[in-house]
Amino acid sequence: QVQLVESGGGLVQAGGSLRLSCAASGSIFSLSTMGWYRQVLGKQRELVATITSASSPNYADSVKGRFTISRDNAKNTVSLQMNSLKPEDTAVYYCLQRTWEGHNYWGQGTQVTVSS
Repeated sequence: QVQLVESGGGLVQAGGSLRLSCAASGSIFSLSTMGWYRQVLGKQRELVATITSASSPNYADSVKGRFTISRDNAKNTVSLQMNSLKPEDTAVYYCLQRTWEGHNYWGQGTQVTVSS
């Protein structure tokens, strides 16, 4: 059974930084695409960034140049370094694991709030 546990959310002022982490268990992490999505209440969940098993990253246009996704296959973790945060980055951030079989698993979410 896949389990994803996020950490690192919180409250930060605009222009500040936060680092989110997601610890995965229960599947072959190194073969999985990992990602971060975010959701604002009343809106659809949207892509923030993904990273393939070959460590190739992909970013939403809104975060390019500000956020960096990385993975550590030895520790089964994926991280999202968020710099130059803006109030519009405020959302619940969810970790995604897409296994090699094509199944998607989600973490419980962590709140990020950016004050202006």
